Amino acid sequence: MIEFRDVRKVYRQGPREIAALDGVTVRIPPGGFTCLMGPSGSGKSTFLHLAGGLDLPTSGDVRVEGESTRSRDDDALALLRRRRLGFVFQFFNLIPSLSVEENVALPLLLEGVRTSEIDRRVAPLLERVGLAGRRGHAPAELSGGEMQRTAIARALVADPAIVLADEPTGNLDRATGRGILELLHAVAKEDGRTVVVVTHDPSAAEFADRVIGLRDGRVESDGGP
Repeated sequence: MIEFRDVRKVYRQGPREIAALDGVTVRIPPGGFTCLMGPSGSGKSTFLHLAGGLDLPTSGDVRVEGESTRSRDDDALALLRRRRLGFVFQFFNLIPSLSVEENVALPLLLEGVRTSEIDRRVAPLLERVGLAGRRGHAPAELSGGEMQRTAIARALVADPAIVLADEPTGNLDRATGRGILELLHAVAKEDGRTVVVVTHDPSAAEFADRVIGLRDGRVESDGGP
């Protein structure tokens, strides 16, 4: 579960203070596919950064799986991100010198997981995202859609309860982007994970159980697709 309680996030630009989020109260229960939508500057990415423990609120409270992110020190937040959260980014964030298989395995390598266990987890994930035949390829040899599927497999390899995706279709054509949304929808419905997607893509609403609209740092709407 992700819960925001009267959350404000303020950034300073010289003498100015800009409220990226301004009194947001939202509860996202376990499971399901939630889309955060709104124009640029509405606070969508800030919401995701706070939900993922990448940043802390200026005021109010962000709770992930029942515990406030404020109550966790840096080490505890790092463990939360590595073990309970999966991240998918617009620009893929793959390591160019590593193969598809190695990029997907990286979170497990950082955890010191045995090679046999890594193989057991990575192989079926690559099959699921349609990249079993590309496992030895470098990111530069992949299409945009293949890079994003690699990033999704990497986000899932540690078996997170929550997957946070920031503009996952932003660099993809419409057809490829739709395939990525279908994959994330399956992650929510078949795996029972909580999937939260920040997007400008209106077609994402077709896949969502819930669409939250943000504008000027506030919740403008909250309902079904």
